[in-house]
Amino acid sequence: MTDRLTIRRPDDWHVHLRDGAMLQLVAPYTARQFARAIIMPNLTPPVTTADAARAYRDRIMAALPAGTDFTPLMTCYLTDGADPDAIAAAHAEGVFTACKLYPAHATTNSAHGVTDIFALAPVLERMQAIGMPLLIHGEVTDKDIDIFDREAVFIDRTLRRLVADFPALKIVMEHITTREAADYVAEAPDTVAATITPQHLLINRNAIFDGGIRPHAYCLPVAKREQHRLAVRKAAVSGSAKFFLGTDSAPHVVAAKETSCGCAGIFNAPYALESYIRVFDEEGALDRFEAFVSENGARFYGLPLNEGTITLERVDQTVPDRIGNDTESVVPFHAGETLGWRVVAG
Repeated sequence: MTDRLTIRRPDDWHVHLRDGAMLQLVAPYTARQFARAIIMPNLTPPVTTADAARAYRDRIMAALPAGTDFTPLMTCYLTDGADPDAIAAAHAEGVFTACKLYPAHATTNSAHGVTDIFALAPVLERMQAIGMPLLIHGEVTDKDIDIFDREAVFIDRTLRRLVADFPALKIVMEHITTREAADYVAEAPDTVAATITPQHLLINRNAIFDGGIRPHAYCLPVAKREQHRLAVRKAAVSGSAKFFLGTDSAPHVVAAKETSCGCAGIFNAPYALESYIRVFDEEGALDRFEAFVSENGARFYGLPLNEGTITLERVDQTVPDRIGNDTESVVPFHAGETLGWRVVAG
């Protein structure tokens, strides 16, 4: 049995760091475990320009302890009026690593999102030409589509056509949750990949209703049936380079979660690697863990692998019920549970 594992330092290819006091609270947790992270742009107002991205990047770095070795990779929030020339220029300058596409009203702060993806053809054509990845929240938003079916419907209605129309465009289907998504990505061209969160590997939709409404198990895309969790889990540990780590850590203060219309999002950053390694350990796939967390994403993005290392050890640790202070308090994923692994060096 492996009790200690040293791997190349990993990256988080999908994280929400928020802004203001929440940014100050949560950013150090991501920077502690990850060398780089793709930063989601759904602030209020959203990050749609190079100047806004530079300013946000500066705020992120200012929120970290002095000397922290961490690189925020900024993304452009696509809107119906997105300018291909401005996006290409910011990408060439190294400001924008990728563009994020939220269908309008799909999730938190997505009201400014895209209403017609194919009307953005000039932007997508430019991104395809310059090798800039498109990151997609892959759900339809039609009110008549069951919330548990919205990912599968998006694949059939939109993603298949998008891949056909832009065959050289790098596309990441973010935070996949269904068997349909796992199967589609596995069989799609090499230009298509997917991120997977720890929560979608570890919980199914029953967790949201365990003895009552459990708002801290509610995220978007929402957790699905057990058959889908198992399919996504199988994809993660398969060894396929098409799947890689993306926590989708999305903190909200307790008052915003525990309310009549609670916010979607699970804050998993403090124990992200411990969550993922638990899955790979249970599946007898520790030999594939490093590729999933440290290599596949960087290679898909065309970025160099990290040089540093991080070490995890098989040691029990109890997750606190809350993280933060009197003004900014967040319930972490696994609150009150005991995890069997711990990051001990990095």
